[in-house]
Amino acid sequence: MNSGTFIDVLICDDHPIMQIGIAAIIQSQPDMRVIAQAGTAQEAIRMFQKHHPDITLMDLRLPDTSGAEAIRAIRRSAPAARIIVLTTYEGDEDIHQALEAGAMGYLIKGMPHEVLVDAVRKVHAGRRFLPRPITLALASRMPDGELSAREKQVLSLLVKGKSNHEIADELDIKEATVKSHVSAILMRLNVTDRTQAVVTALQRGLAHL
Repeated sequence: MNSGTFIDVLICDDHPIMQIGIAAIIQSQPDMRVIAQAGTAQEAIRMFQKHHPDITLMDLRLPDTSGAEAIRAIRRSAPAARIIVLTTYEGDEDIHQALEAGAMGYLIKGMPHEVLVDAVRKVHAGRRFLPRPITLALASRMPDGELSAREKQVLSLLVKGKSNHEIADELDIKEATVKSHVSAILMRLNVTDRTQAVVTALQRGLAHL
């Protein structure tokens, strides 16, 4: 990692215009510079290993795999890596997964650029950076609302509009088992029907379209 006067930043975002905008903000700061950019998770991992940035700005929605998976991969080889999520996802599950993967900050792309600059400096100094809307979303997360891996699979197929029969075929399980999983999902999400389950899943980031 850089020991000089600059905070070296790696940007990972699959939208070129967004990359340019973020880079412009970073480059405009007297104590920061962009040393690498990536458009996929795999490219971000390679760029991290090559450049060893002080801060990595990571989108969650990437074309090859999730940003959370990229964070896990980076931190397996560099446990001290300082990573800030910069995304459009505001759901409590997205935030939880990113922080569990090892992110030290979480920003929504609509936030003012001053917040981004502040986050880079604070995380570089070894502190967490979670703006109030993020901490509120985390606080609302129900501890008993944790879904099992199979329930997450069923939920993702519900979001895609699949029937119980179609879900059973796709997961190679009995339709009665699917019904049991759906009932458990409704209970854990505190909703009464499949439509509400889908809406809640999308809002919280438990599944994505």
